[in-house]
Formats: sequence, structure tokens, C-alpha cells
Amino acid sequence: MSSYLKTKDYFNTQEEFELLYDSELDMLVTHPQPSELDIYYKSEDYISHSDSRQNLLEKIYHLVKKYNLNRKVRLIDSVNSPGKKLLDIGAGTGDFLLTAKNKNWNIEGVEPNSMARSKAAGKGILLHPSIDDIPKTKFDVITLWHVLEHLPNLDKQLASITSLLNDNGNLIVAVPNFKSYDAKRYKTFWAGFDVPRHLWHFSRTAIPLLFNKYNLDLMSTKPMCFDSYYVSLLSEKYKTGKTKLLSAAYTGFISNIRALSTKEYSSIIYILKKA
Repeated sequence: MSSYLKTKDYFNTQEEFELLYDSELDMLVTHPQPSELDIYYKSEDYISHSDSRQNLLEKIYHLVKKYNLNRKVRLIDSVNSPGKKLLDIGAGTGDFLLTAKNKNWNIEGVEPNSMARSKAAGKGILLHPSIDDIPKTKFDVITLWHVLEHLPNLDKQLASITSLLNDNGNLIVAVPNFKSYDAKRYKTFWAGFDVPRHLWHFSRTAIPLLFNKYNLDLMSTKPMCFDSYYVSLLSEKYKTGKTKLLSAAYTGFISNIRALSTKEYSSIIYILKKA
């Protein structure tokens, strides 16, 4: 694999990492990949494990999150899921599963972080710490919302995840896109890289190639248009040390406008079906 660029953990440790390009799958790989990843998540500011709304970034994140929750449930409602059995991997503080439960889905969830599991439990959503703890059953829909990029031992985990899917079941994966305009605009400062918490960085080509060997076919894709704004806001902070709303909004807007023709949105949802 060849070197793509060097970046660092702007969120937490300031450690430097390299992104290597895998030409076979058209994706990037974080190097080195720490053996102990937990330390990189140990921050009260890690937003997907928190319900805090104290600063501007947190308020914007949760405003967008609230809008997206209903959109996500509409998406899983739209796929062919007669049993309405849902597994959400990387469930965070449980809001998506709570929304799905209120829409009559039979839910299970996995979340390794104990603090996030505790917050979910306070909402009545009991999460498993590991995939291995899930009762032996099959699911109609499995979702990974900005989770795939975090999974170590990717091939082993994908084999486990896809084995839990019913025949003709749907796997829904949302990941950042390193070929988006905002990624190219911010380069090393792009918040979507988020090393080393993000171990893998996907393109639109990579996802169908990656899942093909698990007998999943790509059915369709959908953009996550709000992500370009939020990621640009974080990227501006990493680059300049300031919360530059106007500059971030402009970059997010241009990214979405260009993606109308290129389809290279900042983040993309992939809907895959098991053959």
C-alpha cells in the first residue's frame, strides 16, 4: 500500500498517523493501528457517547441527530422487513433504537462503551457490550451508523455481522467518504479522518467490493447532506483553532452542490441486501 497523506488525532491525543491507500479496494487504512483503542475514546467530549448540549458544536450535533433519527427509521421502514427485527451495532446512547422501538420494531443493540450503555439504559434501552453477547437469532435489518470505520479486525467482524442477517435481509451502512469535496478541501485537517478511532476510510467503490464476498449486493445509496456542514465545522476548528461558522457553511454547501453531479457526498448511506 502507498502513502496517501499524514494526519493526526486533532480531537484528543495529537498523535500523528499515516493513511495508506489500498488500491485493490479503493480505500484508506490508518497506520499504525493502536492495539489499545479504548484510550482514544476516553473523553467526556466524545459526542456519540454523550447527550451533552453545552457548546455550539454539541447543540448543532444533537439538532441534526434529532432530524436524522426519524429519517433513519423511515429508511428501515422502506426496506422489505416483514419480521421487523432490527440490530443496531454501535448504538451509542440508544436514541435510534428508542425511536425504532416506538415505531414497533423488535430491537437489539450493541455498544462497547460502558458510559454510552449506561445512558441508553436510563432510556430503557438495554445494549449488549459485544456482538458475541447477542442471543442466537437472525435479523431482518442490521444498521451501522458511522460505525464500520471504527471496527478492528474488519474481516472477522464483518463475517460475524453478516451471519446474523436473514436471507434477503438488509444491511444499512453509513460512512464518511474520503473522496468528497470537503475531504479534499481540508486534507490533513478533515474531521472525517478522525484517526485513530477511524481505522478505515471508504470510497463509493470500496463498499460494494468489501461486502461482495459476504454475498451482499448494493441496492442503492443515499446522501447524508448535513454531514458536510458538521464535518466542515469541526475541520475549520482543527485547521484554525476557531469555530468559523460561515466558512464551514460555505464549504458544506459547495460539497453538496458538487455531489449532485459527482455523487461524492461527505457521508453516504449504503443499502445492501443479502443474496
